[in-house]
Amino acid sequence: MTEPKTEWYIIVNPRAGSGKTMSLWVPAEQKLEKLGIPFITAMTDHKRHATALAHDAAAEGFRKILAVGGDGSLHETLAGITRFCDATGTPTEEFTLGVLPIGSGNDWIKSLDVPNDLDKVIDLIDSGSIGQMDIVKVTGGGGKVCYMANIGGTGFDSHVCSRVNFQKEGGKRGKLIYLNALRYTITHISAISVKVVADGQEVFEGPCYSIALGNGRYSGSGMRQVPLATIDDGIMDYMIVPKAPLHAIVKQIPRLFNGSINESSLVISGRCRQLLIAPLDEQSEDIFELDGEIEGRLPMNIEVDGRRINVIKG
Repeated sequence: MTEPKTEWYIIVNPRAGSGKTMSLWVPAEQKLEKLGIPFITAMTDHKRHATALAHDAAAEGFRKILAVGGDGSLHETLAGITRFCDATGTPTEEFTLGVLPIGSGNDWIKSLDVPNDLDKVIDLIDSGSIGQMDIVKVTGGGGKVCYMANIGGTGFDSHVCSRVNFQKEGGKRGKLIYLNALRYTITHISAISVKVVADGQEVFEGPCYSIALGNGRYSGSGMRQVPLATIDDGIMDYMIVPKAPLHAIVKQIPRLFNGSINESSLVISGRCRQLLIAPLDEQSEDIFELDGEIEGRLPMNIEVDGRRINVIKG
């Protein structure tokens, strides 16, 4: 059996943060060394590489793994840890996960009161400021299993993420790409017909524009689709937007940013441990996203599976 290692395994995404990663990472690396925090570093060189690196690090005995990047880097790193745990039966509770935020959104850390400041995050690491996060397991069409740290969804939600990723791949950066994606998707979205079952009880059936589900509260660089979500309460929050006149839905956009969307009469909100989203026709087998990454197509079954992982928190 591999002996657990005490060092941090740090996965650096050099493409995160509008290409500013290395200029920020180098002084952060120097501070880690100055504080005497033991670590080794690995660089990603392609998409999903962080998943492979995190999986291999776990197999080598590393139990403290840090992603240097944004929410996408976090998502990939969590995937590597959970795949290792699923394959070996290792408890996720053995691991500690964290992020040194250099992304364009950095939404996950907001639910943990982690500052968007590398120096301050390193201080949290040095002081051992640790909390826990629920593990959320997602099974998509074809039986593909994924995991979600923060926010996921389908319909409007997933198409905004797809548009954001399209802009990033085209070289665009900055927080405005989320707003641009929001505006674009509003004028191009079509309703999908789905059945939604929460903890065995049907809560919606029919056409809708969007479904969001959350372990954390924030997405899209500050939007709050599930403003009451708590990352360690053993429950996920969901928000459904049934089909309605688009002009009425557009008026609700400010609520996404002020944390009151759950109070709108145009949405259905709730909390559960397991959520099933099933398309009612072939045209509604829409894409879904987890932590901003497109991971598959409907149907999707989401469950808070009872496991937890340690996380750096403020």
